[in-house]
Amino acid sequence: MSIATAASLRALREQKPLVHQITNYVVMNETANVTLAIGALPVMAHARREVEEMASAAGALVLNIGTLSDDWIEAMVLAGKAANAAGVPVVLDPVGAGATRYRTETARRLLAEVDVAIVRGNAAEIATLAGRKAEIRGVESLGAGDGGAELAALAASALGVVAAVTGPVDHVSSGGEVISVANGHELLGTVTGTGCMATAMTGCFVAVQPDRPLQAAAEALVAFGIAGEDAARSAKGPGTFHAGLYDALYNLDPDALDERARVRER
Repeated sequence: MSIATAASLRALREQKPLVHQITNYVVMNETANVTLAIGALPVMAHARREVEEMASAAGALVLNIGTLSDDWIEAMVLAGKAANAAGVPVVLDPVGAGATRYRTETARRLLAEVDVAIVRGNAAEIATLAGRKAEIRGVESLGAGDGGAELAALAASALGVVAAVTGPVDHVSSGGEVISVANGHELLGTVTGTGCMATAMTGCFVAVQPDRPLQAAAEALVAFGIAGEDAARSAKGPGTFHAGLYDALYNLDPDALDERARVRER
């Protein structure tokens, strides 16, 4: 197994994959901007009359349950099944799973009816879906009974996906293998939607390597974490950090990524 964030970023910028995102109102603009800044192309289609066609034409499909409605859930299922039929990888962000029955049941339905390649969430969200003890308030994780690496491996095995558990240190697992990513900055926790942005980044990276979801998920978090480090250097607080994050993603130097990656594989 090898992490090659630099090569993947170069491929992403050359290929400019279309990343179809059915996401939430809070972060729609942010995830679209992150997708553009890293070099891919976003489309935020959610109408049931077009999602199957759009998902089939995309390089990846990102499903984010942050602001749910019954119509959007049905659109996600339709888009997910169309993506599966077209061989398009699907990334799920189970925002707030565990906070309400509606969110938890929706995430579980998507996992049951759609072949999801990668699930990216915080510890409480992932623990909830894996049937483990977790505490969540609103959409914020207050803790999980398992450590990040152990939780990622357990969830990956239980759900049949690549599980990416993000936090102060991110952990990505396919069940047998675990990759830990220590890149990032504490200011990422002060801006609404940075987890959703990380999921959008995951969609971008898996779009150019659909057969390597474990590596794609880890490389997306390396790139996003390094961009967070760069943005924090000149930030005066959350506002300037937020704007600087787009600039940092846009200006990521592929030649420096692999050297700067703080990754542990086991």
